[in-house]
Amino acid sequence: MIAGLSREEAARRLEEYGANVVAQERRTPVWRRVLQQLRDPLIVVLLVAAALTLATGDFPDAGVILLVITVNTVVGVIQEVRAERAVAALTALSAPAARVVRDGVECSVPAADVVPGDLVLLAEGDIVPADGEVLDAALLLIDESALTGESVPVEKTVDATSSSGTVSAGTVVVRGRGRAQVTGTGPDSALGRIAALMGTTPALTPLQRRLARFGRVLAAVTVALCAVVLALGLVRGQPVELMVVAAISLAVAAVPESLPAVVTLALALGARRMADRHAIVRRLPAVETLGSVTVLATDKTGTLTEGRMAAETLWTPQDDATVTGSGYGPEGRVARDGRPVTADEAPDLSALLRAAMLCNDAALEPLSDGDGRWRAIGDPTEAALLTAGARLGLDRAALERELPRVDEIPFDSARKRMTTVHHRPGGGLRVVCKGAPETVLRPQVLADPPDTLSRAAARAEELARGGYRVLAVAAADHDEAPPASHGTWESGLSLLGLVGILDPPRDTSRTTIAACERAGIAPVLITGDHPLTARAVAARSGIVARADEVTTGDRIRTGTAGDLTALRVYARTTPEQKLDIVQAWRAAGHVVAMTGDGVNDGPALRRADIGVAMGRRGTEVARQAADLVLADDNLATVVAAVEEGRRVYANVRRFLLYALAGGTAEILVMLLGPFLGMALPLLPAQILWINLLTHGLPGVALGAEPVEPGVMRHPPRPPEESVLGAGLWPRILIMGVFVAGVTLVAGVWAQSTGRPWQSLMFLVLGATQLGVALGSRARPGSLTNPFLLVAVGTALALQAAGVYLPPLRALLGTEPLPPVDLAIACTLSGLGHVVMRAQRRLFPERPPHTRSASAPDHR
Repeated sequence: MIAGLSREEAARRLEEYGANVVAQERRTPVWRRVLQQLRDPLIVVLLVAAALTLATGDFPDAGVILLVITVNTVVGVIQEVRAERAVAALTALSAPAARVVRDGVECSVPAADVVPGDLVLLAEGDIVPADGEVLDAALLLIDESALTGESVPVEKTVDATSSSGTVSAGTVVVRGRGRAQVTGTGPDSALGRIAALMGTTPALTPLQRRLARFGRVLAAVTVALCAVVLALGLVRGQPVELMVVAAISLAVAAVPESLPAVVTLALALGARRMADRHAIVRRLPAVETLGSVTVLATDKTGTLTEGRMAAETLWTPQDDATVTGSGYGPEGRVARDGRPVTADEAPDLSALLRAAMLCNDAALEPLSDGDGRWRAIGDPTEAALLTAGARLGLDRAALERELPRVDEIPFDSARKRMTTVHHRPGGGLRVVCKGAPETVLRPQVLADPPDTLSRAAARAEELARGGYRVLAVAAADHDEAPPASHGTWESGLSLLGLVGILDPPRDTSRTTIAACERAGIAPVLITGDHPLTARAVAARSGIVARADEVTTGDRIRTGTAGDLTALRVYARTTPEQKLDIVQAWRAAGHVVAMTGDGVNDGPALRRADIGVAMGRRGTEVARQAADLVLADDNLATVVAAVEEGRRVYANVRRFLLYALAGGTAEILVMLLGPFLGMALPLLPAQILWINLLTHGLPGVALGAEPVEPGVMRHPPRPPEESVLGAGLWPRILIMGVFVAGVTLVAGVWAQSTGRPWQSLMFLVLGATQLGVALGSRARPGSLTNPFLLVAVGTALALQAAGVYLPPLRALLGTEPLPPVDLAIACTLSGLGHVVMRAQRRLFPERPPHTRSASAPDHR
């Protein structure tokens, strides 16, 4: 087998070093992390609520609240520690040892001991330990995709005037050997500069920002209303101690202390469902953030594309042909005019691909896992030629036996072509040459007529504009070796044709991008590849039209790119420029999701509102920096995850509608009851009991509601919109007024008929709220969330137990009710369900209207 290191093997070696992460960075003290978590406004409200419940002696309720706070704090600290491992992964992503020449003696030293001025020896399979200047190179080919995003390995030569004369730390030698003088290590290396960019702290998610604003408003409103209740009671002559306890109890009732539990459950269920759909959540709040995404910034290689090179288009002087199939395996076909052809049916294509397979140093082999996949060994461009030949039915081994190689002129960057010489079966030699069209389609090399050369040049230029990497292939037969072999091999050849090679878009790319557009998400492409390649992939995927402008990293650096949010494709970008692009979209008010797989993507993954890393081909640095990891490397999984994120946000709003409507009802009952002749409508213990039952299991169960139909047919909520926006406040007031009205009417009726009115109000208020919970379901009439049905049934039984069980009656100060009154309460709870469903139809939630990304729309 021809020697060479596959891209998969290179990625595996990088993975080995990146996976052995030892966190040596300076750590933040645990107590400081805990304090940072407790500064969240909603957590502050819950701490106050816990203190108030302790003051009232309601230890079970206080225990629940403190448990929620503890769980949220522990989870938050763990997530923060995990995020910091991204920087540690960068440190680990370097060779454990390097071969250097010091004082004329070759020795092996730890990579961390390499210093500027060292002479480093590089060989196939090595990870470059530091930045350096190439002093000597022999067919040196380096995979820089992890740092630059370039899908094609780069040849390195002795050229101090260009990037081809330098090597970067963390890249992998795919082929050849060389020597380099170290110019930068540690923070002065390419990896070090990226590590510095990784220092940004992830910002609050949209839901966290919304809940923080909501917590501040709720705290102020609650304090004000409770002060009013306290003042009214004192004016009416109620005991000071009783009214203070009542006001504190009402404050606890007004605070939806189950909200963190609801959010946590909804996020956890969303994370589990995402895992079932191959999306692994690393940071729990990221689940909801996905539902708020307005811009999806995607990488090209391995995300929109398959992450491999493929010979897709063939041209001969006779006609064009296309090659189809996926991966490097022989499964696929070569078609002309839509009809599959074989080597016998298309001798011109056979001659072209036979030559391309002979003038080739790559190899293909099946993977050992037995799933039918093949891997490329060596240059992926040459591997693409082997795959195309196999799909025409050609056998590489048989060709090499028939035409064994006897001489070659290796590829170099100056000539941009490679030539091999082979023994012919009947005697004589065959010369095969392949290379860049500008170096092969020349009269000095080819003996073809000028019109053939002009036609070939025009077709090559057309393919290049379409984003293809174009190779020209030529050959000639000689009866015997020319007198001066190497000087005359590359002349008098006949053009066999052109091959257009590219990293093909995934089959699902266009449908995924279309789904993003329907959901109001603007897709943009950020890549380190050539602008022509970037535009071609973006056009094929449906991101832009072919005529749209593509900006480059150089234009961003010089400030001539204009408004970055007015574009959809960014090529030749550096890690710093990816940061600039993400920040520009965020500054324009968008919620940005960024996908990536390389080390160079790490800073942008951290800066984005949500970072999405590739699980299979992604580097450890990208995975550690990301909030979400795609186990299948499929961008379509992001769209599925967005749906889960929207479900989470919808369930948070569903719970807030239910909980705040109940809290509003309790406040109105306590405010208006005294004006209807009820000195103290409900006792503090009764308020806390209702609050515990309604905000407990039923409230948490609402977080498990399924996704509503059509959720992906409208844009996300605007980032600046309140969590109670889009008409939720009026709906809360409507339901609060209704529940309070039903409760007060029942109380007045019971009072006028000599019934235990306070106990009836206690039962009606709790039961009606539970009816509202059933009316809040996303899919009424189904069994998609049986937990809610069980929770409501259990809460209703406990509410009735508060009236009938002697120990609870003594605790709550209630009296037993006759069966007729119990039936009335149950009927009124059903009325709560009916009115909740009716108001959803009469006052539907306003659909979101978010501004679209300022880029051309070609739908």
